[in-house]
Amino acid sequence: MKLYNFTPAANALRVEMFLVEKNIQIETIQVNVREDEIFKEPYNTMNPFNCVPFLELDDGTVISETISICRYLEDIYPSPNMFGENSKDTAIIDMWNRRIELDGFLPLLHSVRNKTSFFEGKVIPGTRNKMKQSPELVIRGVEMFKILLNRINPHLYENQFISGNKFSIADITGHFMLYLSKILKIDIKNEYQNVYRWQTELERRTSNPLNKM
Repeated sequence: MKLYNFTPAANALRVEMFLVEKNIQIETIQVNVREDEIFKEPYNTMNPFNCVPFLELDDGTVISETISICRYLEDIYPSPNMFGENSKDTAIIDMWNRRIELDGFLPLLHSVRNKTSFFEGKVIPGTRNKMKQSPELVIRGVEMFKILLNRINPHLYENQFISGNKFSIADITGHFMLYLSKILKIDIKNEYQNVYRWQTELERRTSNPLNKM
């Protein structure tokens, strides 16, 4: 089993943090996305969506998408559990992970890609084309994120982590959502104190790969 990754990418970092939390050791191959290595062979055939990370199984099967990779590894290495110990926990964690990913992580990801000059010609992950960056998408992504913050800030007053009092995959997604918000210089500390407390706790975890960058 091999993991193909590019450490600076937010989704790649999500899987790296998951692996450390689970104490899983996997052979990892760094694919230089900046130099468009992801579009060359054998990577283009292995993963025609041209995004990292992706996991190659011993039988040649390739699994891409961050959460899909993590779910597969959770099945093989069930302890410590990151997706829920029973049907109720699993549903709650999945609910929060979807909320964080759809209403925060992905909108901010597109905000970054439409604002930062590095992503000119790369606004859609896994592509190289002439699609122009859109200032409106930057604004919309930040607005969506702030709606989410207003919803989760009171929730985090009563909960240590986003899905309750146990760290889960939803917190990893949340951690890198907040990492993207820093790139966009969104003020969390002064406006959303409970979210800031959560952010600080996540940043201090020994599994946080950002501490090694």
